[in-house]
Amino acid sequence: MAEDGTSLHPGQAVSVPDPSPELLQRAAAVRRAAMALGQCSDRERQAAVLAMADALEADATTIVAANQADLEAAASAGLATALVARLKLDEAKLAAAIEGVRQVAALADPIGRRQLHTEMADGLVLERLSVPLGVLGVIFEARPDAVMQIASLAIRSGNGALLKGGSEASRSCAAILAALQAGLARSPVSAEALALLTSRQESLALLKLDGLVDLIIPRGSNELVRFIQDHTRIPVLGHADGICHLYVDGAADLDQALASWPQPCRPSAPRVWNCAATRPPRP
Repeated sequence: MAEDGTSLHPGQAVSVPDPSPELLQRAAAVRRAAMALGQCSDRERQAAVLAMADALEADATTIVAANQADLEAAASAGLATALVARLKLDEAKLAAAIEGVRQVAALADPIGRRQLHTEMADGLVLERLSVPLGVLGVIFEARPDAVMQIASLAIRSGNGALLKGGSEASRSCAAILAALQAGLARSPVSAEALALLTSRQESLALLKLDGLVDLIIPRGSNELVRFIQDHTRIPVLGHADGICHLYVDGAADLDQALASWPQPCRPSAPRVWNCAATRPPRP
């Protein structure tokens, strides 16, 4: 089972099922809520994200208990140590994630920003303004804190979201989403702006929700991203291969440059994807 819950393997034929009536109803509800959300003021969206943070804090005990159940299931299944570490959501990590949600609320309003203003001719002005996308379909790994990050960013930017986390974090994701929806219910934003996909079939059927979902964002392997791009008519914000270089100019002191070589972006959790892929060769 892949960590993103899709079970994709090289050469494996995977069919994309039609969405069930229940999934269609759920997606339609998210879309209606997203359309209303897009009309909310900056203050209303900010209040909604803060209400989500408060609800997460109030339900912290339930969320940590759900995560403990996921960890026990992962241990029984023999999940790799690195994946278990990513799955873990203890009190300290949850508190940091909640603070991150509050920081999202404090961000400047991303909607209505003028990105381009050009006078094409007398009386003819071309403008580009930032607007909500609508409904996001986000598939991500078994990282419970990702639910909070994605949901808070979606609501702050005026978008609804259908979320599908890795199956290993199913209990954690459900508990977190319940808290997020409870927070939204006490805010100007409808709780139906967020919904959770709970099975592999639903994550595949998401690919056929064109007309209800405006953008799919897959976080996972290159194979997953390419599969989604090949099997949906919905725009996909995906990645393929990436590589990070650090360039040192020929006029620079190479010894000084290597001595000040940057540390990983997250020193508390160094991973391959936090590092540059190459370093300057010595002469």
